[in-house]
Order: sequence, then C-alpha cells, then structure tokens
Amino acid sequence: MVVAILTLAVMGLLLGGGLGLAARKFAVSDENPLVKEIEQLLPGSQCGQCGFPGCGSAAAALVEGQAAITCCPPGGVALAEQLAALLGVTLDAGQVSVPQLARIDATQCTGCTRCYRACPTDAIVGASGQIHSVLGGACTGCGKCLDACPEDCIVLAAQAPSLDTWRWAKPQAV
Repeated sequence: MVVAILTLAVMGLLLGGGLGLAARKFAVSDENPLVKEIEQLLPGSQCGQCGFPGCGSAAAALVEGQAAITCCPPGGVALAEQLAALLGVTLDAGQVSVPQLARIDATQCTGCTRCYRACPTDAIVGASGQIHSVLGGACTGCGKCLDACPEDCIVLAAQAPSLDTWRWAKPQAV
C-alpha cells in the first residue's frame, strides 16, 4: 500500500514538472514586444493624464495608433522624441505641453497630510502637523494633490528647464 502511494506521488511530481516545462518552452505570447518596450519608456506612475487608466494601456494605444505621441505630459518633449523615433513617426514639438509640477506654498500649508496620501508617486514629503514639500524629480504633475488639499496651498507650475527638457524656440518667419 505504501509503495503504491509513493509510486503515484512520484509519477504525479514527474508528470506535473514535465507539463510545467512544456508550458514554458512552447508558450505562445500574444503581446507585441513593442508594447513592452514603450511601457518601459513611460514614467510608470499610472497618473492617467494621457486619458488612459495606466501606462500599459497607453503603450498599447500608442502602438495601435490610437494615441498621440505627445499624450504623456510627465514625459515631456524628451519622451515624445523617443517615442517618435521608436515608432517611426514625425513629431511636431509645438504640440508638446510643458510638464507641470506641484508646488506647495509653505505659508498656507497646515500639514494635514491629505496631499501626501493622494500622491501616486510619493513625491510629497512631510509629516502630520508639519509643512510638506514636493520632490521635483518624482512629481508627474497629475494634480491629484490639488483636489485633496483643503487649504488650496498647492499649485501646478511649469517645470524649470533642464538639459533634457530645454528646447530652442521655433524661428518665426518675418
């Protein structure tokens, strides 16, 4: 009786392991590898500013041509240029909006932590009853902290130009 149980257990383990290996080796992927590559370029904050519920669905829409190359405000011009090069599309840099970042007015902040809890990227730092501040490198400008702040001490301001975001203005014909 014990030998029969052990035999069935060993057979079950061997057959289960064989099926697992076969599933990995012969797996068919329906996903476009370009979608994964674009999703890795996107910020990944799932802020929804592009009009899609997350960066994965925005990447799929970009590949299918249902979204504009400039649909991601947090990515700015640098991301739009990378996406245009990857997808082989021309980019009109005039369509790209300047990325907005949250700024907190320290004179009005009461430290209620509502903005801290609403931020999807943890860009707001501070503690209860203390003044909060925004980490510029982590802020995507989604505006969720604006809606959560009862003191109206948060504004969205244009991001200061950096080496990645600064561009020459297009010359005007006279």
